[in-house]
Amino acid sequence: MNSNSIQSVSSYKEHRMKNAAHLFPYAVTEKAYSYLDYMELMEKVVLENRTTGLKQSEDLNHYTRLNLSRMQRLNKKVTIHEDLKKLISQFQFPQTWYILTEAWCGDAAQNIPFIVALASFNPLITVKMLLRDENLEIIDAYLTDGGRSIPKLIAVDENFNELFTWGPRPAGAQEMLTAYKANPVKPFMEFAEDIQRWYIADKTESIQKEMKELLEGVLIEK
Repeated sequence: MNSNSIQSVSSYKEHRMKNAAHLFPYAVTEKAYSYLDYMELMEKVVLENRTTGLKQSEDLNHYTRLNLSRMQRLNKKVTIHEDLKKLISQFQFPQTWYILTEAWCGDAAQNIPFIVALASFNPLITVKMLLRDENLEIIDAYLTDGGRSIPKLIAVDENFNELFTWGPRPAGAQEMLTAYKANPVKPFMEFAEDIQRWYIADKTESIQKEMKELLEGVLIEK
């Protein structure tokens, strides 16, 4: 697995001891969106021909429209492997999965519906959405190669002890992006289409494997 994409289980024990309570004061958690509220926010900004976040542009508006359509479709069709359903159901303690995102983010549109669907198989897991640009202190604590890449999933227990993190994309997609940044031989919009084709071909197999490894690591330590 790519260390840029997910935290390795081998480092889990040390990482688990990290307490993130200072990053999630009440002023932050009270503004977190449920997934339903987040989808309604996306619908709202699309109707208003804008996006979320500090940066606004026609390109980002276009991506936001595509992402809304993509997420609405994936919300209906995403499936979870049976072994992963059984694994997630084994957790016996409350936890919250905070997802940092923005409406224009293509990787978020591809991965968040799966994460939400997975969490739905355990009533002790609550998913909360946070806008990255409104929570820079949090994302700055979880940079990817020095960048504020999203989506970023941060799972914590009821005392805000960090259980695991994931993001911003599966290892295969991260490797493609790293290679592109090192040698950008085509316009980014063309590369974005390559990433889209990767997700279609992958059919969530990569994120399912990565989440399984992370969740198994949590259960071993617990």
